[in-house]
Amino acid sequence: MIIHLLTRRTPEYLAVIAMALLCCAMSACRRSPGPASRKVYIAQSGGRYTIFRNGQPFTVKGAAGTGQLAALRGAGGNTIRTWDTLHLGVLLDEAEANGIAVIAGLSIPVSSTFGFYRDTAAVSALYQAYERVVERYKNHPALLMWCLGNEVDFPYRPRFRPFYKAYNRLLGMIHERDPDHPVTTALINFDRRNIYNLRWKVPQLDLISLNIFGELPQLRNDLQQFAWFWDGPFLITEWGINGPWESETTAWGAPIENTSNKKAEQYYQRYTEHMPVNDPRFLGACVFFWGQKQEVTHTWFSLFSRNGETSATAQIMQYIWTGHEPPHKAPNLRFMLVDDKGARDNILVGPGTAHSATLTLESPGHDSLRLTWEVLPEDWFIRFRGDVNPRKPPSLDSLLIAREGMKATFRAPLTEGPYRIFVTVHDAYGNCASANTPFYVIAP
Repeated sequence: MIIHLLTRRTPEYLAVIAMALLCCAMSACRRSPGPASRKVYIAQSGGRYTIFRNGQPFTVKGAAGTGQLAALRGAGGNTIRTWDTLHLGVLLDEAEANGIAVIAGLSIPVSSTFGFYRDTAAVSALYQAYERVVERYKNHPALLMWCLGNEVDFPYRPRFRPFYKAYNRLLGMIHERDPDHPVTTALINFDRRNIYNLRWKVPQLDLISLNIFGELPQLRNDLQQFAWFWDGPFLITEWGINGPWESETTAWGAPIENTSNKKAEQYYQRYTEHMPVNDPRFLGACVFFWGQKQEVTHTWFSLFSRNGETSATAQIMQYIWTGHEPPHKAPNLRFMLVDDKGARDNILVGPGTAHSATLTLESPGHDSLRLTWEVLPEDWFIRFRGDVNPRKPPSLDSLLIAREGMKATFRAPLTEGPYRIFVTVHDAYGNCASANTPFYVIAP
């Protein structure tokens, strides 16, 4: 059959043959089990991959973030994944104090940053800087593994040779300086092109990691269909609900965000129905985001409020990790309407006009709950006007006219553009729930 294909000599057939030979010749990761003396290594036995940490099997029950480590431990988590070396020493020490392992990120420019990778001085400076980092922290008891690059992309074309040369040099340095800890890299979704090129051009990675949100329901099928080419171990280094880039939008392009309680249901469903926990190559997963961050809104991915209050999603993760629910659940927020309309009704208002927002809870408990209302401009609307700070936009507090019970009256901004009204419900036990509704001010 091979002779027949070769005689045809078409590019397609030759590519098939080359890929088949590549599969036989290369490995997706260094599969030989590390010696028992290594602090952390990945071993394969009976077709199943396992992380061994200090001689004991270890499954990542993790979160992507940089804080709330005591809460992570209390919820049954055991790993924190970060993206860079900023305050890495402090993070490692705090993680050790809380019994948490750390996937330490080594941030590098994306592969298409041609100017950087062709600048030998810049690449050497990065190499030397990370050599010092690895030497400094390789013996820290909280370190689990290194993640060299986050979503940097691994293309094929020859013009990316300087990137691959730099990447493999860094990877070799880490393995040489710290043979006790595996090295991975994080890809966007299950990208066959990236995995092809990793196997071909970066064969010394110990495992592959995936950042996957809306495509998680297809992951099991993708893994199965692509096992003929790559059957190595993997981690999920970010997972969660659909990102703003994957979500339904209003007529003016504002992503529609679910309530925090609805998101918690989606996290639970996504993990129990779609996380490949029974796959023998699965080493664990890190939920996104353990903390508070601004990404389109300050609530979209945040499992905690800015004040450290716990959302229903963080409580769901506790149930996933331990099988136990917390003694006091976060407020059960059902929905919020503006003038009896929801986000999908594409709410258009005039400048300076008055409107009412009404909140509905499953179990109100008015005496023990406190509500915070805010009107904010859309994050992307602010950036288009020159502000690229990834912080929460300034609250337009002067627009709030009255607040009573589950209702707030507010005045629309005078400036045309997209906005949202937010509400956060706080209880007496350090829990919170949130919702927001986008609206658009149209000038006459």
